[in-house]
Amino acid sequence: MKKNWVKLNLFYIGQSTKRHQIFRAKNWNNKLEKVFKQPIFNQKYEKIGFIKDIFGPIDFPFISIKPLSNQTFTPNDMYFTKIA
Repeated sequence: MKKNWVKLNLFYIGQSTKRHQIFRAKNWNNKLEKVFKQPIFNQKYEKIGFIKDIFGPIDFPFISIKPLSNQTFTPNDMYFTKIA
């Protein structure tokens, strides 16, 4: 199964009580719903965490990212994931 890289256009909101990083999607379409539970990578294509949840309005949802414990998290990075 071939996976394609997709750049996520996200706006950083803040950190949740469970230490997840919360973002708001700037651009969204139904095809991007496949990123649920997928790993997320920074602009150097290093795995930094997983998409834990997608919630809120259909047009511009909120995205919860659970960072890996060994990775530093920078809110202003560009983020990528793969879609099957």
